[in-house]
Parts: sequence; structure tokens; C-alpha cells
Amino acid sequence: MNKNDTLEQCISQLADADLGQLIMAVAEACCELSALVQQGELAGILGAAGSSNVQGEDQKKLDIIANDVFLEKLPPCGQLLAMASEEMEDIYPVNKPSPEAKYLITFDPLDGSSNIDVNGAVGTIFSVLTHAGGDVSSESFLQPGSQQICAGYCLYSSATMLILTTGDGAHGFTLDTSSGSFVLSHPHMQLPKTTTDYSINAAYQRHWFAPIKQYIDECVAGKDGVRGENFNMRWAGAMVGDVHRIMCKGGLFLYPSNKKLASEGKQGKLRLLYEANPMSFIVEQAGGAATTGEQRIMELQPDGLHQRVPVIMGSEVEVQRVTSYHDNSAV
Repeated sequence: MNKNDTLEQCISQLADADLGQLIMAVAEACCELSALVQQGELAGILGAAGSSNVQGEDQKKLDIIANDVFLEKLPPCGQLLAMASEEMEDIYPVNKPSPEAKYLITFDPLDGSSNIDVNGAVGTIFSVLTHAGGDVSSESFLQPGSQQICAGYCLYSSATMLILTTGDGAHGFTLDTSSGSFVLSHPHMQLPKTTTDYSINAAYQRHWFAPIKQYIDECVAGKDGVRGENFNMRWAGAMVGDVHRIMCKGGLFLYPSNKKLASEGKQGKLRLLYEANPMSFIVEQAGGAATTGEQRIMELQPDGLHQRVPVIMGSEVEVQRVTSYHDNSAV
């Protein structure tokens, strides 16, 4: 795998050619979505769809379009048994899969869709699992993140980038619009162990539990506080955008549980199967860490397709610090 190799050249080196075919199908879907995002209002894709997803969240037109693109582009590769999407209540079994098909895929077709109408960063997140055998059901997808064989995200921004791992590190590919191919531009991405950047939605500050409040208060205090250095806060409004910045520059991404979510009976905001697990796999492969504050995310046993969890991920030393605050807190 060498810099400037195409994605196709890189995955041709995989021992599992079937997985390579699936990855190329995902890349094709991402290319189509990239073109639609770049057109924006010219393609008639902006604005609300007038419907809600399974979580009761208002959908954008592009949420539905992106989901449909994946349902159309991925099954013909012949390697999928079923798909699960953040936008669908139940799984989507593939009609007449090939006899060799053994994969399951979970995906968030359009992360950060609230950014669409303001031309902000959006993306796609996906995770690939192997089916253990027998009939495929929603329970087939309830595997810990440690069992993922591939994960990735595609960022649609000033450039379109596909960040991918198959367990041999995290690698970044940039879409060459002249050829329509993803080209290896960021091989073996690595997060620095320490950081002075963090990403969190400060609108929930009044609802934070004590460990998160302590950590953020120390960051805000800067050189005058116990940390003795200044910190910068960044918030893109899309997990893909915030995590990608961390993958490139280091940092800490936090979407923790809070008192408001707890009062609604929710453990967290982000979905374990569609967002937390694949992003954790990628971040860990780049030398970072990912936790709920109390447990490594990829060790969690899922209890449902749309389970939500707290997420704290990024540079290892900072993740460990936040975790230690949870360990020492009675709240």
C-alpha cells in the first residue's frame, strides 16, 4: 500500500477478495452522494423531507436519498446478506444473495444532515460484520464492535475523503474528481497521544454530569487552571466532521450522557452500531481510544439495532483523563 495508489489497488492486496468487492460498492455509493452534496440546491436535495426516522428525528430530503443510494448500490456486489440503517426501523435483507455472501453492514447514510442547508460538513459512516450462520435477523447484527472486520466514514466537504480500516491501521483516501477514483492520500493516520483541542456541544453544559463538567471547566480555565495550558474548542455539528479533524490533528470528541438524556430514558445520543462502533474502530486503529466514560465502546454487547451510548474518543491521554474522572465520581 503506497501513497497515491487508488483504493482499488489497495484493496486488491486484501486476503479477502469478497470484502474488497463490498468496499468498492461502498465507495461507489459515496461517490454518488458526494456529487449530490456538491450540487446542493441545484439538485433539489435541500430542505426537510416532512417525515421522521425511527428515532423520531425530522429527516432531510438527503437523509432519505442517501439511504436509498446505499440500498441500491450495495446489494449488487453479491457479498451482502443484510443491511441495517439508522434511517430504517428494521433490517433490510438482500434479495437472492450469492451463495458465498457472508457480510452484514450497518450504516448512517448521512451523518450531520442538519448541516446540509448551510453547506456544512456531512458524511457517511459504515461498519462491516461477518454473519455467524443460520437465518439472518436483527439479532445477527448485535455483535460487539470488537468483531468488526471493516469500518469507515466518508466526509463530504471541501474535498471528499474516505477513511477506512480493515484492522491494519487507518488510511485516508481523497476522491480525485477528474478520474472518479479514491486515491491514498493519508496512509497510516496516527493521532498524537496528547492534545489541546476538544469538541463538545456546549449547549448541554447545564445538563452535564460532574466528570464532564470537571474536564471541560479545566480546559476552559486554560493556563490559569490546573492544566496550566490553553485549550481550543471546535464543534462542526457532525460527528464525521469533528472526528475527522481529530484524525488529522488530534483532539478529543465528546458526546457524553447528560441529565436531560437520562431523564428521557436515554443512555446517550449517538447510536452504537451506526456511529460509535465504526468510529471507535477507526480511532483505535489510529492509536487513539474510545470509551463511554466507564467502558471501552467496542466491548459493549449491543441490546438493539438503535441502541444509544455516550461517546468519548480521540487522543489516548485525554480519553484516559476523562475516564479517571468517571472512576472517581459518585455522580
